[in-house]
Amino acid sequence: MTEHSATPAPGASRAWFATCPKGMEQLLAEELSALGASEARETVAGVHFAGPLALGYRACLWSRLANRILLPLTQIAATDADGLYRGLREVDWGAIMSPRQRFAIDFSGESPDIRNTRFGAQRSKDAIVDWFQASLGERPTVDRQKPDLRFNVRLGKQGTLLALDMGGGSLHRRGYRLKAGEAPLKENLAAAILLRADWPGMAARGGALIDPMCGSGTLLLEAAMMVADIAPGLGRRHWGFSAWRGHQPRQWEVLLQDARQRADRGLGAQLPEIRGYDADPAVVRRAQENVAALGLEKVVRVSCKPLSKLKKPTHRELPIGLLVCNPPYGERLGERSSLAYLYRELGECMLREFPGWQAAIFTADAALGRATGLRSHKQYKLWNGAMASQVLLFDLQDNRLSDRRPDEALTAARIDEPPPRQASPGRGAAPAHAASEAPGTGAEATPAALTPGAEMFANRLRKNRRKLASWVKREGIEAYRLYDADMPEYAVAVDLYGDHVHVAEYQAPRSVSEAQAELHREEVRQALPVALGVPPARIVFKTRQRQRGSEQYTRQDHRGELLSVREGQARLLVNLTDYLDTGLFLDHRPLRLRLAREAAGQRFLNLFCYTGTATVHAALGGARQTTSVDLSNTYLGWLRKNLAHNGLDESRNRLERVDCLAWLGQNRDTFDLILLDPPSFSNSRQVADTFDVLRDQVELVRLAMARLAPGGTLYFSNNRRGFKLAAELEAAFHCEDISRQTLDPDFQRNPRIHQCWRIRYAPA
Repeated sequence: MTEHSATPAPGASRAWFATCPKGMEQLLAEELSALGASEARETVAGVHFAGPLALGYRACLWSRLANRILLPLTQIAATDADGLYRGLREVDWGAIMSPRQRFAIDFSGESPDIRNTRFGAQRSKDAIVDWFQASLGERPTVDRQKPDLRFNVRLGKQGTLLALDMGGGSLHRRGYRLKAGEAPLKENLAAAILLRADWPGMAARGGALIDPMCGSGTLLLEAAMMVADIAPGLGRRHWGFSAWRGHQPRQWEVLLQDARQRADRGLGAQLPEIRGYDADPAVVRRAQENVAALGLEKVVRVSCKPLSKLKKPTHRELPIGLLVCNPPYGERLGERSSLAYLYRELGECMLREFPGWQAAIFTADAALGRATGLRSHKQYKLWNGAMASQVLLFDLQDNRLSDRRPDEALTAARIDEPPPRQASPGRGAAPAHAASEAPGTGAEATPAALTPGAEMFANRLRKNRRKLASWVKREGIEAYRLYDADMPEYAVAVDLYGDHVHVAEYQAPRSVSEAQAELHREEVRQALPVALGVPPARIVFKTRQRQRGSEQYTRQDHRGELLSVREGQARLLVNLTDYLDTGLFLDHRPLRLRLAREAAGQRFLNLFCYTGTATVHAALGGARQTTSVDLSNTYLGWLRKNLAHNGLDESRNRLERVDCLAWLGQNRDTFDLILLDPPSFSNSRQVADTFDVLRDQVELVRLAMARLAPGGTLYFSNNRRGFKLAAELEAAFHCEDISRQTLDPDFQRNPRIHQCWRIRYAPA
């Protein structure tokens, strides 16, 4: 045991220890050496170094990476409780602190005799208090929240080390962050990310910095403090050494004054462009408050913008720069499978909008990093608490997107719940079972010459395609219906989804024998690749068979493969193989585009939201907020993917998993624009009663209209054959039948595919 001796002279060299998160040791050692440290030696989660008291002060004030700067006071050989107590009783505590000061103990480590940190801290506290009672007749106070001095007691295999925490708490708390987001990034971790991405070097070359998901602004502020030469500890209000009897106030004041002068000079210089964006207005306000607390309003600009609207600033030439962000990952802020599409949108946006720039993404999920579709040229491991994470660096100059789908980057990107909604290719056909064949099955051996029936079917496909070609090209349509049982003997619906084909068979009439039906199926299989020039592997054929009850909702496959198609501003995800429906009702395309045009500044409600395609359109159209209600986890998970795929988050796009009728009866919010598109019938086991749109329309529409704000619009649609709007509703509200207006050329042959009304309050 070495007893604490008199305080060394201020200029004498001392041993110090700086703690940091794992993975930052090399950066911290380099930083401390630059501050004047000698003998910097890395260890796990820290760096040993040597230097005078002034160096300790400088490290507290200027270290961007350290958690704590510890000044070792004494080494105690004991590792048992009694030995620890005796060793601490022999320290000259009167040379360290006054009995009128408050203190706290941070204890770490364990031994056979000391099995938990609380017991170790208690024995350490007892030794200090008993020393003062025996020596001075006074007892200092323990205060865990706001102590004057904080001591670090570390129990190891060879003994126990007592050290003074010079900062009095973790140095990552700079003092500028008034409020943090849901999963805040610690300031020293943000600094390490920026250093790994060589932000100081980029700034010196005239580069800018943009964080498209800035949260509370930590990366932005750390970046600004670096280039403005602002000491990270300059705004800190409390220091652990202030009440220490070895403190040299004049020496500290000199260092503090020098830091203030450097900050003034830095803020007066020409600084690079630093901008941050976030989709959540509340988060943006927090970031702006943090920027103001640091006095950097003229340096850092933060505004509300979703990832879907991210563009490189055009007010000045910015040929180089760093795009850096800490997107959500894993279970922390969202569903992992949905986040894969957010990362892909981020990767596409980086490559499209920031050519020639560098990018850095910090994530705890390597698979999500791969989901960007970009190749990272460097990866650095950093620890975010107990979570192993990575900084992925990308050169956007010569990068390119991989062909791999976002869900292929993950092992858990599956949709596991069977959908409860009635599905059919024409949204009005009799419900039946769809057996999805493996791509190419039944069509690999396409004959050189088609049979007469197959040739007839192929000619109809070609004719329809020519007829729709100018409309498809003019409107930029990527998904549309090409054929809808035009010839009764070929009772299928043929839909094009980009370069894929989806074929769903209607229930054959009773007059058609199974042998005839099978012949027609084979002729369709033969004709499709020839007529459309599409490889058989990209054609999905679903056959229908009579089933009973819930069997029609059974999952048909488990591939979970999602294909992206563009519709207006939106990119929507479809699944061609796993269910009867694909996740996108093509007949409602005009209504979705109408909602996009009318949604700007509106509060939008999507009831029976299905996969949320209308919600995506409304959000991209500028809706102030959206609310989507459905009882299915599958559909809401699909909606989350659609939102992420379009760079939209859930801060302004709320999802509610609940029965729509129950939700309407309980909710009191009002909306300016409502879409009500219920199924024809539902007998979900999750609700007590069945639902029939014909029977329940009056109650449903009245409940929805009760949530409609004055001057608002409700769109009510359904695909129930023979449906008539109740006279009671027509008498109560202004109801306009717009069914014809909501049919594009690909569905005008079948005007009964759905019915749609525009409903408003009757004029006073």
